[in-house]
Amino acid sequence: MKQSEPDFWVLEYVTITKDPRTDLVVAIGGTEEVADILQRTGGFRSAAGPRGDYHGLPHGLPVEQQRLKATTASHALLAAGHSVHLDPALNMLATPDGERDAALRYPARLAERVAAAETSNEVAEVLTEVAAPVHGLLSLTREVVVRAWIAASDLQGTAPGEEPEPIARLGDSVSSMSEAARVILRARNHAARSTQRPATAPPPSRAQSSVSRRR
Repeated sequence: MKQSEPDFWVLEYVTITKDPRTDLVVAIGGTEEVADILQRTGGFRSAAGPRGDYHGLPHGLPVEQQRLKATTASHALLAAGHSVHLDPALNMLATPDGERDAALRYPARLAERVAAAETSNEVAEVLTEVAAPVHGLLSLTREVVVRAWIAASDLQGTAPGEEPEPIARLGDSVSSMSEAARVILRARNHAARSTQRPATAPPPSRAQSSVSRRR
């Protein structure tokens, strides 16, 4: 006799993640009990969205506070028997490798977004994520290179302009990265201004053509 699969009942799934476009930490899905747990343990607030209600942390919280509240809420939900997906970037218990994996997933997600773009504005949004002056990927990477250049010069005891050639070229790369960011932002602005190509005007009717020839 063939044994049938048992029925498996799962409560409504809850996802806690950080929206890359707004930097809002949001919780999507769940029941009224879920909303109660999110509000009591994580400080989430209910809000109405275009596709239904969701829960979000107050905007502007420090990153560590976001991670603490999201992690606390997710564990409270799990303890209550709910199914939860917590974005690894918000998990305070994640290992350093987990943070690195999350960092690698972000550019991959941007590549997927731009590959699936159907409008110039969608392309512009991705380019903004790459080259935004403060929090863009390129700007953050440039900040790392600047700090590495300064640290390498200090550790070797050299003054500005007297660094060994490899260290000096590291400093030169900062200017190249700044110029690359400017190029990308100009392309972003152009893409954002682009509109749909106007429709081709229909050919004149025969009556209009006859009038034109008489004139």
